[in-house]
Amino acid sequence: MFIERFYPDTFVCSAYDVDYDSLRKAGIRGIVFDIDNTLVPHDAPADRRAIELFKRLHYMGFRCLLLSNNREKRVKSFADSVKYTDYIFKGNKPLKSGYIEAMKRMRTTPSTTVLIGDQLFTDVWGAKRCAIRSILVKRIDNREEIQIVIKRLFENIVLYFYFRDAGKNSRGKEK
Repeated sequence: MFIERFYPDTFVCSAYDVDYDSLRKAGIRGIVFDIDNTLVPHDAPADRRAIELFKRLHYMGFRCLLLSNNREKRVKSFADSVKYTDYIFKGNKPLKSGYIEAMKRMRTTPSTTVLIGDQLFTDVWGAKRCAIRSILVKRIDNREEIQIVIKRLFENIVLYFYFRDAGKNSRGKEK
């Protein structure tokens, strides 16, 4: 079905609730993160939770990269604050180029990489186009730019079918 191309592989309430130990055991070695509304509210600086997360992931042996469509000033500032991560600004998500460059820099492959983000039509779709596992998280803040608000209206339609289909699958029924 057409709409399934936008389905994430997993849904988790927060990037801070992801079971990183299980990802490591499953062979994941690189994590691509979106920043705004995934790790912090839109345009907010890195907070204590983000800093601690990247430190923990570093000591677990993960390579991390921030992939954002935002400007360099924003993305570099966040990366400098959390440390232990590379970054790509103006990543042109959902185009493949940013994801491919991210894997190149992390020295990973699609099977050893995961994307964590809050948007279906940029984060998740871009990852799926590159055969990268995707984890969708709830957005942190409802205040967003108008173009994102409009995309969210369409995302809500996709999410309706995603959760409906996930419910069917959890009861043992086929898609």
